[in-house]
Amino acid sequence: MSLAKTVLITDDTAFMRMTLRNVIQKNGFTVVGEAADGEEAVNKYKELRPDLVTMDITMPKMDGITAIKEIVKFDPNARIIVCSAMGQKPMVIEALNAGARDFLVKPFDAQRVVEALHKASS
Repeated sequence: MSLAKTVLITDDTAFMRMTLRNVIQKNGFTVVGEAADGEEAVNKYKELRPDLVTMDITMPKMDGITAIKEIVKFDPNARIIVCSAMGQKPMVIEALNAGARDFLVKPFDAQRVVEALHKASS
């Protein structure tokens, strides 16, 4: 199976999207889109069909967990990495149960982001 290369970044903060974009692109992945809320993430996932998605949990319109469920309903093989400041265990467990492959806690370590991307894409 080939390595996943395209990524959709989902976060309601422009600064966080930019930070993730820099880390992701420096490490050989291509950012195909960005979403500022869960609803936009679901629509962009359907349109762009990225290999990987980074997903924030706390966002306007639709939260990350609901978005994960919607994306997984559309594509059971979706590869989603949760990227959130919400370091609370119940949120992590809920995200993983909803279909996320990994969980990164903000502020994140660039190396950890890269590891999560490689792990989820293999």
